[in-house]
Amino acid sequence: MEPVTLTTDRLVLRTVGRRDTDAVYAAAQDPDIQRWTTIPSPYLPEHAEGFTEQMVPDGWADGSMFTFGLFLSGPAGDLAGMLGITRRSLGEAEVGYWGTKEHRGYGYVTEAVRAAARWAFTEVAVDRLEWRAEVGNHASRAVAERAGFTVEGLLRSAINNKGVRRDCWVGSLLPSDLGLPSTAPYLPARRPHGD
Repeated sequence: MEPVTLTTDRLVLRTVGRRDTDAVYAAAQDPDIQRWTTIPSPYLPEHAEGFTEQMVPDGWADGSMFTFGLFLSGPAGDLAGMLGITRRSLGEAEVGYWGTKEHRGYGYVTEAVRAAARWAFTEVAVDRLEWRAEVGNHASRAVAERAGFTVEGLLRSAINNKGVRRDCWVGSLLPSDLGLPSTAPYLPARRPHGD
């Protein structure tokens, strides 16, 4: 698939490439990003180069991962974060994201998650978008909840972060949560009488 560009009121969501390597490298030096995401730590220049010049283009090319840099609209166009949607199985994908330290707290990542989810539901035939974050990553959970995800529970030992198995929260967003149709019919579980 060719990379797409999405826009919101305050952001341009576009693929990243060589021109963005330095900005990605600088942002990923933030200890919180290294702590709560699965990026390498320490994060070296070659990690940023591999990400922007190989991983991101390869993901778009084979349709396995759709990565967007979140850039502020306007002349400065600062990098405000990253967002990726990774296909997991037929109709299912997982979203992951991080915000740059200087642009946290303004709702940019939530805005981007909503836009990317709408795109995934309408253009990529995703019927369930899943979010996972290590237990304790309250900032990621707050973004997911503000974006409309339903937190479904805790998965034991479901994330491997830098060689350590960790418990994670899991949540989902469905097309119907955004008033959109699914590509496949959805039959929710029926609750027995009295529940």
